[in-house]
Amino acid sequence: MDSWKDQILREFAPDVARLTLVADPDGLLLETDILDEVRKRGYELISFEDQVSFRYFYESKFRSLWDAGQSTDLSVILRYEGQDPGNLPYDLLQAGRKLAFSLGDLFPNLSYPVIAELDRSHLGALYDAQQQQNADVLGVNVTKDFILRHVFGVDPELIKQPHDLLLMLLSRHYGNQRVPITLDERLIQVLQSKEVFRDWPLREILPDRNSFFSFLQERWLPFLDGLADPKIKVVREAACAYALEYAGPLDVPFEHDNVRIYVDNLFLEGLLKPVSHERANELPKTWISIGVEADPVENHRRRLKGFMKKLEEEMPQNDARHQDWSAFAFRWAELMLLMSEPMTGASPNMLEEFQNLQQLVDNSFRTWCEKNYAGLYNQPPVPPVMVHHIPKALARQMSELRQSKIALIVVDGLSIDQWLVLRDVLSKQIPELRLRESAVYAWIPTITSVSRQALFSGRMPFYFSKSIYITDREPNLWLQFWLDQELSQLEVVYIKGLGDDDVSKVHEMLSDPRTRIAGLIVDKVDKIMHGIELGTAGMHNQIRQWAMQGYLAGLIDLLRNLGFGIWLTSDHGNIQALGCGRPSEGAIAETRGERVRIYSSEILRDSVKQKFPDAMEWPLHGLPDNFLPLLASGRSAFIKEGKQIVGHGGISLEEVIIPLVEIGWKNT
Repeated sequence: MDSWKDQILREFAPDVARLTLVADPDGLLLETDILDEVRKRGYELISFEDQVSFRYFYESKFRSLWDAGQSTDLSVILRYEGQDPGNLPYDLLQAGRKLAFSLGDLFPNLSYPVIAELDRSHLGALYDAQQQQNADVLGVNVTKDFILRHVFGVDPELIKQPHDLLLMLLSRHYGNQRVPITLDERLIQVLQSKEVFRDWPLREILPDRNSFFSFLQERWLPFLDGLADPKIKVVREAACAYALEYAGPLDVPFEHDNVRIYVDNLFLEGLLKPVSHERANELPKTWISIGVEADPVENHRRRLKGFMKKLEEEMPQNDARHQDWSAFAFRWAELMLLMSEPMTGASPNMLEEFQNLQQLVDNSFRTWCEKNYAGLYNQPPVPPVMVHHIPKALARQMSELRQSKIALIVVDGLSIDQWLVLRDVLSKQIPELRLRESAVYAWIPTITSVSRQALFSGRMPFYFSKSIYITDREPNLWLQFWLDQELSQLEVVYIKGLGDDDVSKVHEMLSDPRTRIAGLIVDKVDKIMHGIELGTAGMHNQIRQWAMQGYLAGLIDLLRNLGFGIWLTSDHGNIQALGCGRPSEGAIAETRGERVRIYSSEILRDSVKQKFPDAMEWPLHGLPDNFLPLLASGRSAFIKEGKQIVGHGGISLEEVIIPLVEIGWKNT
């Protein structure tokens, strides 16, 4: 049976046409497997966003070579989002063959507005179900039910008891599954029509992962109380004794056989926290032990051992989606925190096991990037996949909320494990905080002049080749992006150098009521990084101390009071690295980073590569032609041999996948 991808790929046999124009309003060509396959067949895909950008890329990369009689060994797919090709240049319309793909053609019997909200990774399951079920034309609600059942494995009619509901929620949130809002609304509607679920806070815990785990955390202590004294009947009326934040039943069926499978992993990965209990000695020494505070060293040892084993088993492979690595990056960050805590209980053997696992992760992620990274920058910008998608996602949000104001806080150099440190402190300083966490990919090489400029310009680095070694043009790039979105200069603000006692400066610059978009660079973490001597553990400690001083909490509070929606992200992460020697290259390197060297020609790069054979020549994915990176191997750095630093520029998981957090407020 053909897949939906086959319907598209059959149009791209090798050497059919030098130029193909494709109307692709639903971004079907941007699915990772399709991008990979069309490249194998000799095609390069270019998305048409505006005349100037397209002309610059197309003319320099292809047209000029073709006109000179040179072969690029590539055909070009020009992808545009609308159905009408009228905005395309006339010469292209005359020269190219024309194709069109849409969800409506692939799924003629399903409601288009509903399937349009699905992540493209779910289309395979939906297409197969459509073929197997031979479905008639379905209305909106029936399409929603069809997708819930055949794509997400959820049949609302089969959810009849609390353990059914809890299992569905656990499966969804433990797997970090993303479900469109319209499907959630349908699911809530059906579930709340049942008497047994009417007091469950479904509007909070179904769509929001953090709220669900907070809900479970509140119910764990009452559950232990019931085990310690079976005579206690845990009922909803007793909820006031526990000061619950989330309404709903106090008695949650943790003891159900299928639910218990999840509980160990939830505590293992830090999604739930163990609690102290005055009658801990009377509790059964069974599966619940991991959720009861006991000897801290033993708890750490047990978590480390179990967590490492689980991450090794579930590490994404070469055929993984980018979302799989993003989810894994958060779990890896939790393990990094565990390893850096002062009292880990880690034996020398366990430290060796961690280092072996770290090497496996490094090798697996590098191999995945070599195969898949080139397909990321053309992905749809909502939700963002790479840092240069973030402004486009914010622009979409602003267009939907016409009077909205948004502030983007960029914490220079912040990795996900360091974000977890900030999150822990912020959650205590601002208890009403609600965080919607995701991740994006930095540009490789993971240096500020490349990745942060891409973030503020909304473009891949190829388009800012003249400033790729510096950051001086960031304010202009940020302004130009928003001018292109039809904002005025008075509505756009850019502030850098933040992180100390300068919140008043931010207040002064943002108090103008005309301000609608603000880019704020907090460089404190970057300063800590370049002065650190105690590696990853030292970074965590100093970032925690800085966070406890209250600067970031104060900045967030100020932005909230000024009416801004708030997002927080980074431009790249960092790792602890060990010197492998400094290249003796004189002035031939354009950039002499610790984890990367940049050269203007392959001859120069090759000459250094010969002396560092394990270093990696990174290809020109979205980079200018004369910008040739040489990445330090593994967790090494181009510094004095044996010296330890915390740096960035390379291709490790911690450097490349970074946090993107929407900051909101509970009960809003």
